[in-house]
Amino acid sequence: MSGLSAMRTTFAVFRKEIVDALRDRRTLMVVLASSVLVGPLVLMALSLFLAGFEARAEKREIVVAGIEYAPSLANYLERQTYTLKPAPADYEARLRAARLSDPVVVVPHDFETALLHGEAPVIEVVSDSANKQAEGGVGRIQRLLAGFNRERIALSLALRGISGELLEPVQLEDRDLASAQTRATQLTGMLPFFVIMAVLYGALHAALDTTAGERERGSLEPLLMNPSQRAALVLGKWAAVACVSMLIAVLSCMSFVPGQWLLQSDNLKALFQFGLHEALMFLVLLLPFAAALSAVLMAVAIRCKTFKEAQANSAVIILAVSLLPLMSIFSEGESAWHLWLPGLAQNALMTRVLKGEGFGAEQVLVPLVVCIALTALCIVFIARRLHQAAVR
Repeated sequence: MSGLSAMRTTFAVFRKEIVDALRDRRTLMVVLASSVLVGPLVLMALSLFLAGFEARAEKREIVVAGIEYAPSLANYLERQTYTLKPAPADYEARLRAARLSDPVVVVPHDFETALLHGEAPVIEVVSDSANKQAEGGVGRIQRLLAGFNRERIALSLALRGISGELLEPVQLEDRDLASAQTRATQLTGMLPFFVIMAVLYGALHAALDTTAGERERGSLEPLLMNPSQRAALVLGKWAAVACVSMLIAVLSCMSFVPGQWLLQSDNLKALFQFGLHEALMFLVLLLPFAAALSAVLMAVAIRCKTFKEAQANSAVIILAVSLLPLMSIFSEGESAWHLWLPGLAQNALMTRVLKGEGFGAEQVLVPLVVCIALTALCIVFIARRLHQAAVR
């Protein structure tokens, strides 16, 4: 068969598979809607989570049990413009049940007496590490109480004519080397993972339907009776699945641009900068990955006789793709070998884009070559499986 005839066959199969994919409108709309909404929904959830902390910080409220035993402490906290709220009697049970979102300061009944005798009374800051909202306010309370300690020390030394600076011979200053975008990735670092999973699930149904689905419906055997080259048939099917997966990649990346309009947190809105340039850099990484992922899913499904069997076998691919990005968390920083693992390489490089660091051509070349090699191997494998099926 001539090359022109093979190209015609490939295009005919591609057109047929695209029409089949578009015909299942219900599944297509679910996949497209989820890919478009994943960005705005994730950003909105992060924004609401951060806005809740900011709202509680702006209220400047402290829940205290036994504040009547510590008028000096109450005076200090009120001078810091904080409002004191009495703790409920069952504050421990409420903290465990996450029905109380603030830590509780517990003052002992002999607080003032201990201070007058030069003793150190024990103040408890009660929280529950499983209650994330309450746990998030512990640091603020501890800094306030540390300020009260410093004030008491300074007053005691001043009464004796001693400068309080003698207790602090060294001044400490924090200097954060992370840029604003790098600090933002502490909250938005999971966005690349959601984009990768959207691409995976976008290719999943089309890849399984064009292989195991057609075998189950009995439409694959008539196609194999055609005297066309198996490679041309496979390329047409793969091109259709890859186009669907790439479309999901484009929609997922572009959804982050208008998704920033839904941000409720001013801090997150100022830190998270995702424009057209960042979206295009995401696509440079995701389009080859989407093509390779489509081929891998087809290679897994071509071995199966039914659609359900293909779904069960593809769960291994889903698990591997979802777990690979976690390796960057357990490893110490980014390593060179990360670029050789599909999924992990895209996650690492997209995280760099969010940090504002970008990447060079040499860093894109390694995952690109891996994706091309993986795609070629899978297409050859699928063509051989189809040839064996036609022979039998």
